Amino acid sequence: MIGSIDCMHWQWKNCPTAWQGDYGNRKGQKSIILEAVASFDTWVWHAFFGVAGSQNDLNVLGQSPVFDKVLRGHSPQVTYQINNTVYSGAYYLADEIYPRWTTFVKTIPNPQSEKERSFDSFQEGYRKDVERCFGILQARWAIIRGTARMLDEEVLRCIMMTCIILHNMIVEDEYDYDAPEVFEPDPMNTALTRIYERPIGPNGLPLEPEPLLHDGRFNNPMIDRYQ
Repeated sequence: MIGSIDCMHWQWKNCPTAWQGDYGNRKGQKSIILEAVASFDTWVWHAFFGVAGSQNDLNVLGQSPVFDKVLRGHSPQVTYQINNTVYSGAYYLADEIYPRWTTFVKTIPNPQSEKERSFDSFQEGYRKDVERCFGILQARWAIIRGTARMLDEEVLRCIMMTCIILHNMIVEDEYDYDAPEVFEPDPMNTALTRIYERPIGPNGLPLEPEPLLHDGRFNNPMIDRYQ
């Protein structure tokens, strides 16, 4: 998986009057769309900015250069196997509006089985990486958190790309890719698991099970008290 793909609207306050019909979105606001691909660390691998806000994500994809290298035959050489089927080529996580291409992995509409529900849960969880990236960009740079006040669209494009480049520099500087992943279990869940698995003795260690008596009780008063 290369990352998650999605679009973000940047409201344009000083949109020229002649362009307001094209740049008005469904909320009645004038905006410019940013298409981005972000990975788990919110690193932006692809950014395409400048499409009018009246268009949706599918229209933005049609104008985006995200698949230009793939069409030229320069896509990443990746091979993996799922359900005894070998796939070649990387993919993106996307929402329902994107087309059913092999490069997009979307959720399963109306999942029925436990396997499908589990897949949808993981897909929706990891797809939030790009949404989290948009939130970090707006929280980190006040100039794109508010409405765009410039009149020139090219100036707005330079501002957006500069903020994305600086964001990637910060991610590269602060994220420790060599650090081992340490799993920290929830102490509450661990305590409950220990209680239900085996009673704890006075010394804090689990009590060993003992043979049952004829009346169905354990031959240990400490275990009987927990039962």
